[in-house]
Amino acid sequence: MVEELLTAAAAVGSAGVVYVAAAARIVKQYERGVVFRLGRLMGDVRQPGFTMIVPIVDRLSKVNMQIVTLPVPAQEGITRDNVTVRVDAVVYFRVIDAASALVKVEDYKFAVSQMAQTSLRSIIGKSELDDLLSNREKLNEGLELMIDSPAVGWGVQVDRVEIKDVSLPETMKRSMARQAEADRERRARIINADAELQASKKLAEAAHQMADAPSALQLRLLQTVMAVAAEKNSTLVLPIPVELLRFLERGADAEPGHRPPPALDT
Repeated sequence: MVEELLTAAAAVGSAGVVYVAAAARIVKQYERGVVFRLGRLMGDVRQPGFTMIVPIVDRLSKVNMQIVTLPVPAQEGITRDNVTVRVDAVVYFRVIDAASALVKVEDYKFAVSQMAQTSLRSIIGKSELDDLLSNREKLNEGLELMIDSPAVGWGVQVDRVEIKDVSLPETMKRSMARQAEADRERRARIINADAELQASKKLAEAAHQMADAPSALQLRLLQTVMAVAAEKNSTLVLPIPVELLRFLERGADAEPGHRPPPALDT
């Protein structure tokens, strides 16, 4: 009798161990467990940790709640100003409702990918080339809104959308390079003209100053001679300005006993 009881207890214990092994499930910290009992969704989502289900009757599906990085393949389109471009992007999203992500959509990752590609082509058609190149933050916000609107019903939340690269045709790149070069040349000419204007104003001020003090012109000439002589040149060309001759002439006229030459009769 005792042996039969021990055998029955061992059998029950073995059956219990087998049942626990078949029913035990481990849900990781970044996952949530969704239980389907005979095909019907159970109300409670299983939280991380150890959980039990009914073998054969229940089926536990685990949903990853981490942020998913989804690259969007490059989409080719024509902008509003009739320029052909290829644009690729990346979408960051995560599941906020594990039950809806499994029940309301067949494959939420594939659905988000297709929605992102469609929205990206739509954004290309509505935008101009300058917006794609310089105003990406605004386009990212519009693209995020277009993807997130239908994704909310799937239990998915789009955290961020970024346009990675905009590929232009080679002819457009050369045209933009020529335009940029012409713009730089225009700015260089404006800067040179402004420098010439400022220099001419300073020279005019210097000329007026020397006209008020003729001796300054002689001092300036001597400074020029010293600067040229410092270079150890074998030949020194010394120009004599007309103002210097007039200065000497006025000095000679100021000497006592000097008589001006008689005027010639015409």
